[in-house]
Amino acid sequence: MKNMGNIIFIGDTMTRVELITREFFKKNEATSKYFQKIESRKGELFIKFFMDKFLAFILLLLLSPVIVILAVWIKLDSKGPIFYRQERVTRYGRIFRIFKFRTMISDADKVGSLVTVGQDNRITKVGHIIRKYRLDEVPQLFNVLMGDMSFVGVRPEVQKYVNQYTDEMFATLLLPAGITSPASIAYKDEDIVLEEYCSQGYSPDEAYVQKVLPEKMKYNLEYIRNFGIISDFKVMIDTVIKVIK
Repeated sequence: MKNMGNIIFIGDTMTRVELITREFFKKNEATSKYFQKIESRKGELFIKFFMDKFLAFILLLLLSPVIVILAVWIKLDSKGPIFYRQERVTRYGRIFRIFKFRTMISDADKVGSLVTVGQDNRITKVGHIIRKYRLDEVPQLFNVLMGDMSFVGVRPEVQKYVNQYTDEMFATLLLPAGITSPASIAYKDEDIVLEEYCSQGYSPDEAYVQKVLPEKMKYNLEYIRNFGIISDFKVMIDTVIKVIK
């Protein structure tokens, strides 16, 4: 729960959250300009939604052999579930469960930070390889198919970090969470950046909330300001290039 002026931010049902957050976005000085921008692009939002569903379905069919191989590989490599699930926040503050291939030891969140720092010893042998090529994100195609996420959008945060948002940062919840984003591209090596801050005396959470998150939000808010199908395609292409490099 987050108090946004006279509005109470609650992540439960989509209908309730939408009514509450739309009122906040429309009236709050820090978010109203972003709200108007997205409202003016309803046609592109519809196209984006349709393309997300279609592309996710096709990719799941094409990548099904890869998904099976990775699932077996993860299971043979270490004890624990194949998939990692965690509650995240998407459009209008709705809570959903994000899917990833598990790349860390089981229950890693209970023995360390929510963010990964440098050569985190919680990462498994197979996990290092899967993370290098961002293959741990493949199961999020199911999230896209279910409507929780989009291919391009602001990466979803856990509620703990959303509670630290400024009013303007809440504007990033005007669109569905994304598998990739301009901030993801810029902070591809986020774990290394966090490691540097930790070497200066910050805890992982402090480094993320005080240093990394505000910088990522600059990219995220710029994405909202310039939202459009063409810019989404550019982000997808840039993501592929970044992963290959």
